[in-house]
Amino acid sequence: CSLPAQAQLQSYDTEFLKLVYYNPNHAYLVPHLARCFENSLRFHRRLFDYTPSEKIVILLHDFGDYGHGGTSTVPWNYVQIGISPFDYVYETMPANERMNWLMHHELVHVVATDKDAGADRVFRRLFRGKVAPTPENPLSMLYSYLASPRWYSPRWYHEGIAVFLETWMAGGLGRVLGGYDEMVFRAKVLEEGYFYDVVGLESEGTTADFQVGQNSYLYGTRFATYLALQYGPEKLIRWFDRRDGSRRYFSSEFRQNYGLGLDRAWTDWIAWEHQWQTENLERIREFPVTQATPVSDRVLGSVSRAFADPDSRRLYVAANYPGSGAHIATIDLESGGVRRLAEVSGPALYYVTSLAFDRQRQALFFTTDNTRGKRDLNRLDLRTGRQEMLQKDLRTGDLVVNPVDGSLWGVRHHDGLSSLVRLELPYEGWDPLFVLDYGRDIFDLDISPDGRWLSASLIEVTGRQRLILMEVGQVQAGGSDFRVLHEFQDNAPANFVFSPDGRYLYGSSYYTGVSNIWRYDLKREVMEVVSNAETGLFRPLPLAGGELIAFRYGSDGFQPVRVPVEVRENLNAIRYLGQQVVERHPVVMDWNAGSPRTVDLDQALTYSGEYEPLKGVRLASIYPVVEGYQDSVAAGVRINFADPVGLHDMDLTATVSPDGALDSDERFHVKFAYDRWPWKFRASYNATDFYDLFGPTKTSRKGLAAGFSYGNYLVDEAPRTLEYRFHLTGYSGLDQLPEYQNVAAPFDKLLTGGVSLHYRDLGRTIGAVEAEKGWEWNVAFQNNLVDKELFPRFFGQASYGFLLPLDHSSIWLRGAAGQSFGDRDDPFANFFFGGFGNNWVDYQEVRRY
Repeated sequence: CSLPAQAQLQSYDTEFLKLVYYNPNHAYLVPHLARCFENSLRFHRRLFDYTPSEKIVILLHDFGDYGHGGTSTVPWNYVQIGISPFDYVYETMPANERMNWLMHHELVHVVATDKDAGADRVFRRLFRGKVAPTPENPLSMLYSYLASPRWYSPRWYHEGIAVFLETWMAGGLGRVLGGYDEMVFRAKVLEEGYFYDVVGLESEGTTADFQVGQNSYLYGTRFATYLALQYGPEKLIRWFDRRDGSRRYFSSEFRQNYGLGLDRAWTDWIAWEHQWQTENLERIREFPVTQATPVSDRVLGSVSRAFADPDSRRLYVAANYPGSGAHIATIDLESGGVRRLAEVSGPALYYVTSLAFDRQRQALFFTTDNTRGKRDLNRLDLRTGRQEMLQKDLRTGDLVVNPVDGSLWGVRHHDGLSSLVRLELPYEGWDPLFVLDYGRDIFDLDISPDGRWLSASLIEVTGRQRLILMEVGQVQAGGSDFRVLHEFQDNAPANFVFSPDGRYLYGSSYYTGVSNIWRYDLKREVMEVVSNAETGLFRPLPLAGGELIAFRYGSDGFQPVRVPVEVRENLNAIRYLGQQVVERHPVVMDWNAGSPRTVDLDQALTYSGEYEPLKGVRLASIYPVVEGYQDSVAAGVRINFADPVGLHDMDLTATVSPDGALDSDERFHVKFAYDRWPWKFRASYNATDFYDLFGPTKTSRKGLAAGFSYGNYLVDEAPRTLEYRFHLTGYSGLDQLPEYQNVAAPFDKLLTGGVSLHYRDLGRTIGAVEAEKGWEWNVAFQNNLVDKELFPRFFGQASYGFLLPLDHSSIWLRGAAGQSFGDRDDPFANFFFGGFGNNWVDYQEVRRY
């Protein structure tokens, strides 16, 4: 996402921090985030003996509805932070204060990839910085590795140590002690499922599995924690520490550190994991295991909240699994048949969409743009099949319909805060009921059948989580009081919903380390557990007559099952791998980073005021390049400049061709590029291209060229986008047409400009390697001015694809058409078609027409 065009950037600096933000509404969070940064960095400096090579730039933004972070240290130490509340579904994220957690986690990445050893320092001085790889010159990848070798390690390696440390830095609140991670591997052992090896994890494991990229977190964390248990946490830290004497490559350093190969250690871990989870399963089975009966044979991958229509005996749920795009489905409770109702654009990884059911009006409400976007509200009429968007960028989820008046309730995320909102028919606006203070979030809403009570899960800034009850009428009158029903210590009360008679609230919790179904008796005011699951049961749906539907976790995702309601007096708690680490190596409890409140910001602050990106532009790197010019070789240097936030980016490449066959005015070459979104400027003299060294396609050109382009979006609702672009470029000294090689230019001067529209609405299912369905088209108008004569042309392309019944198979229909005006004997008035294809070494699209 790009910053707002008129954003007035502000900077908040300490010795090693430059915190940049663009919205005055976010200023309340800046001091707290700065304290969290200083507190986390203090810990990492002590543990790793680390001093940042430069300031760490943090961009604070609100581009999406759920909080997240991302880190890069090439070419700058840069972290971006999304300030929205986290997505706590299935407890896949820790219930720690999010800015504190993000700093703990993201700064591990900075340390692990920015810290240098002897040879790294030599190359950083030689290249005058850390080299960012560019596809235009692949030699930059080699230079980048030489200067920042640990950056080029697999994602599981980076996420494993980050999750491991974040847990202990928060005093044990984290995914190393999380029930979800234990469940994932317990299910694999129970099902005798496949464990990815080191290579498979980085290919199939991050694309074809329903958990896609999260496998890097799951496997990396588990392997790192196993190593800490078996060999000690200090040895684990040593593996990730880039220090003098350590090996550049992560795998070579593993062998040097542990005395055995990475593949062997990974195999040992898998064998150990089988034994560990077998023992946990035996503990669970000491009490009778709940016998769940599948509603359908179809495993649904990720699932949303489900709803049942007692009249039609149908279940409504959103699902997303490999080979089938995210969609809303209906399941026949008698036959188990599954039927697709509507696609879900921009599905979330684990919950797909926020789904709500209006039984009286036979309508489903759902959200789109759920993945790091601003959610839209949609409605599906079950009687007609008509689908419509009700409100764009409403930013509201956890939807629930009040069955009495048909109003729609939800939780809205904006400027880092959660608010409870209500939408009345016909849902054209929304009313804010109350806004929670920062750090307090509510989720998993439900409303009682009589419309009187609203239930929710509440999380505090301390990580405390409680099941609460509010009176609907009081909330509508402006009240925000609530009654605490139950607290599961460090575990969330998840997905609690009312029974049809309104007496019970059914939900789930990892209270024993396994996600079981619990119910709260509103009459007796007691919480009871009603299942004993081997893997985990989630999203309970009580039906009339005492029937209970839930979703059972398996390695392929969640499956709807019928669960008998049996109150259990005793259950065994499983053992956590993280707890074993504590017992065997208590040093990890000394790795608590403490409270950020201890940071004295008045003493740490060095600057607070306006951030001017252009003044922040500085040298990023210098490195040698080799490029092609026609059939000759050119050698020289590339110089890169940028500001740390990435708003201004420029590079200059200067090379010389020693080929005596070239005219003297063609032996010197210069290319210059400058990007300041949404503007681009390019200039060249005798332009060169690296890939001209490898094959028949030549893009290098004689002469002088200079031009600019401006582009932006008319529609930016990924995957649906509509982009426009204007461009104007002038050429002098041409001998070939800029767009077509081997076509001589009858005049050496050319001015060309135009405008284009590019529309994309493409989809792919989990495990796909390319787009499998959807529309893509572009239309363009271009005008060439040559020797005072205009040569206009129009042209366009369109593609349409649709899925076949066989997984990852589709058919695409593609076409192109155009019209050029002018004398067809003039090269500037013609289109030229050539099947040049890719060069032997290339970076362009695999399929070129």
